[in-house]
Amino acid sequence: MRIHESNASLTSSMSNRPGPSPQELETEQAAEVITPEAVKECREIYSAIQKELAKVIVGQTKVVEEILISIFTRSHALLVGVPGLAKTLLISTLAETLHLSFRRIQFTPDLMPSDITGTEVIYQDQASGSKQFKFLEGPLFANIILADEINRTPPKTQAAMLEAMQERRVTVGGVTRPLPQPFFVLATQNPLEQEGTYPLPEAQLDRFLFLIHVGYPSEEEELEVMKRGSGVQTEKPQAVLDGDTITRVQNVIKAIPVADHVFRYARQLVRSTRPKEEGALPFCSKYLTFGAGPRASLGLITAAKAHAVINGQVYAGCENVAAVAPSILRHRIAPNFSAQSEGITPDVVIAKLLAETPKHEA
Repeated sequence: MRIHESNASLTSSMSNRPGPSPQELETEQAAEVITPEAVKECREIYSAIQKELAKVIVGQTKVVEEILISIFTRSHALLVGVPGLAKTLLISTLAETLHLSFRRIQFTPDLMPSDITGTEVIYQDQASGSKQFKFLEGPLFANIILADEINRTPPKTQAAMLEAMQERRVTVGGVTRPLPQPFFVLATQNPLEQEGTYPLPEAQLDRFLFLIHVGYPSEEEELEVMKRGSGVQTEKPQAVLDGDTITRVQNVIKAIPVADHVFRYARQLVRSTRPKEEGALPFCSKYLTFGAGPRASLGLITAAKAHAVINGQVYAGCENVAAVAPSILRHRIAPNFSAQSEGITPDVVIAKLLAETPKHEA
């Protein structure tokens, strides 16, 4: 199934009016947008991308799921794993399945902000001989950005990335220029080699919806990687999704209903991580320096909606919130010295948090 050939059916399932604009879709009532047919179409889109990625990528199902949730919620994701786990290959292959522009930026210690945002140069008109400034766009002017080894660039360049990620625009020479839409940053980071790196500040980490841990493959998966890597590549992924369809999927996800008890569950998860907050879990008070902020609360609900849709649900529940919680919270909480000395990682804290927080709070 080629998804871009079925755009008409997806549009008709979400609206009775022909050709609504994204702004019109966004303001429709949930009852008019959310139908089993619309959710089914979104699920088919997700499955089609998975099928194309599987032609190149072996396993990594959870990683693929969370990357696509990031895209379907207009968010960014940071992939962390040791070298050789196909982080860069996964993102570049994903770009091939989308009818969107793609740029890769290899971050290095000598990378300057103008290297990614663009710069103004003096341009001379050959006919008149007059000179004027002309803006040359940098690699940030694309729909999908692969920020490879993002922690290897100095803070000044990271600040330029921060504006692009948060505001979806860049400022050069006092002029603010919008970036193409949709716009996603998918970054990678090596957790082992720290020499010559610049740890990402908390403010920039917080802009990533997910911090995704990329783990080692299973025995069977590693065997398949060896066979594919040492043989002839026969299948190549096909582009199956365009920007307009992504926008429509995003609007379906926005309109997914969420019950009040689910909002309270997500709120309780986040507030329990704040050591000095009333109601914090004793475990969190003992082992955390600071907890997650309100952006985590919003991220839990937004990602839970997307998780529900790709699993064929017409509503988001507490189980969807719990499913996305580890990757949303792990980079927003800070273990203290006691936790580090005892080998207690953010994932251990989150597992304890999920185990002790009731899912059906009154």
